[in-house]
Order: sequence, then C-alpha cells, then structure tokens
Amino acid sequence: MQTRKLASDGLTVPEVGLGCWQLGGGWGDHWDNDVAQQTLAQAYATGVRFIDTADVYGDGASERSIGQFLKSHKDLTVATKLGRGAIYPDGYSRDAVRTATQRSLERLGVDKLDLTQLHCVPPAVLKDGKIFDWMRELRQDGLISRFGASVETVEEGLLCLEQEGMTSLQVIFNIFRQKPLAELLPRAKEKGVGIIVRLPLASGLLSGKMTRATTFKPDDHRNFNRDGQQFNVGETFAGLEFATGVDLAQEIAALVPAGMNMAQMSLRWILDHDAVSVIIPGASSPAQVLSNASASAMPRLPAALHEKLAALYRDKIHAAIRGPY
Repeated sequence: MQTRKLASDGLTVPEVGLGCWQLGGGWGDHWDNDVAQQTLAQAYATGVRFIDTADVYGDGASERSIGQFLKSHKDLTVATKLGRGAIYPDGYSRDAVRTATQRSLERLGVDKLDLTQLHCVPPAVLKDGKIFDWMRELRQDGLISRFGASVETVEEGLLCLEQEGMTSLQVIFNIFRQKPLAELLPRAKEKGVGIIVRLPLASGLLSGKMTRATTFKPDDHRNFNRDGQQFNVGETFAGLEFATGVDLAQEIAALVPAGMNMAQMSLRWILDHDAVSVIIPGASSPAQVLSNASASAMPRLPAALHEKLAALYRDKIHAAIRGPY
C-alpha cells in the first residue's frame, strides 16, 4: 500500500483507508459487531491504517466496534466526526462540542483523538467561526491531536481553508463529482491541508454492479434518502437520480481498461490526483476491503482516459447533479 501525507505535522497514512459508516448500520444491515471485527481485521491485514467514523454512525456503534479493535491494534490513525447528532442543526456550543468529543473518546477507548472533524455542520455555523475556536481549545487541552471538517460544498470547503490549524477536509469526490478539481483541491494543496475522499464509489453506483431494477432495504439510505428526504441528497448516489446514475455508470463501464474492474478504475481515478491524501471506501464485508485496497497497487490511468471521463462529466453528468455542490 502506498502512503501519502495527511497533515502538515508529518502524519502519513496509506492512501486507501476504510470508511466505517457501514459498521454502524444505515446501509440495509443492522449493526453486527462480529462482522465489524472481521471487516476491520481484513482491512488491517491488507495494510489499511486509516479509519474514518462518526459519533452518529449507528448512534455510536461504529465507534464502539473500532474501540474494541483498537485494544489489540494500536498502530491505527482513527478519524471521527461530530456535529450531526443531538446538537444539529442549532445546538452548537462550546460545551456541546466538548461533550461530544468526550463521548467519542469513551467509545473509542482512547485518551486523545487522532483527528476529529466537523460533520457537515450548517454553513452559518462555519461562517460564524466560533466552532473553530472550540476545536482549537480541544487541541490545546489535549483531547484531540488534530481537527478538520467534512463539508458538502466547494464553498464550505474554501471557507474552512481560511481557518488556522485545519488538518484536513473531507469531501465527496469521484468520477460523478469532479467540481472540486477546479478550485478546492488546488487550494487545499497550496495550504498544506489534506484531502479525505468519502463516497468514492457514489454509494455503489461506480461499482458497476447496479441496474435500474436494483432494490435496497427500507433502512438503507439508498432507499430512504435517494432523493434527499433525510439529509443532503449528494450523500446518496452523488446527488444523481438513481436511474440516471445507473445509465451513466454503464457508459463509464465501457471505458474500464483491461485488468481492472469498474470499482478499481473509479478508485484509481481519484488516487491519480496528488492533492488527495486518502480515500475511504466503505465495506460491508471483508471481501470488499481487498478489492478496494488493490487500487493502490494499480498503475495510473492513461491521460486519454482521464480526458474522456472529464468530457463525460462536463457534457452529461454535471447538469444532472442535484443539491448543494
């Protein structure tokens, strides 16, 4: 596994990590700690050393599973997030942020968080700026080592980049969502802020395994949030209407080079951009971890393929994306 720089303090991580939303449920499977431990063990055996979670994933279940794994695996960098629980959308205060941090510390079983991130908090809260002061206080008090932000839009990301002490930005960036390439990624690279890429496979659309007939369980966000009914529509299928996304994915599938499957090509496309520090594809089973991690060992995609994917985004995809972006 290749490594990349995440933080200006010298922290490097393998370029393929593990997103742990699935470990807390919300993808049609109820929390199963045995499966979570198996998935974490496979990720570790494959060379994954960066794990991303959040306090709201399974109402703390994801953090608790990771905390159990950390008891016997100390050499992991764990990033968590706060801000989408009980304090959303208007309960942000110094005490609330501190309490959320302390609860994450307890669930993970650690004395200090490696990285904590604001979890898609409202733009008005970012603009106010006090929440960044509270994060700096947490760092000064030794509760966290670093802080960053997970954002929904380029504008939110650019706003966060103006804050002193930012370690990282977490963004949705994939073949379907190429807007960050124009300004956000170059600016982050210039500022020395790491880029963590979530939903690199667009909720599975870029795996190439879905058809218009694919269905999802009632408690899978790809069912209950496919049109943004519960949270930002961009978090599900990259903001594309499902049938449109399937059709566009089939066009992309026709471009996959020999020796790769579509998911590997999609992950490799992201890794070909050097502003990216780490991608965090999720996995609901150990087998998925192996396939995702293999993208690190694959060669860069040809320039001609990048040009074709850029043209497809420009001509067909961009106008179909819904929601703030």
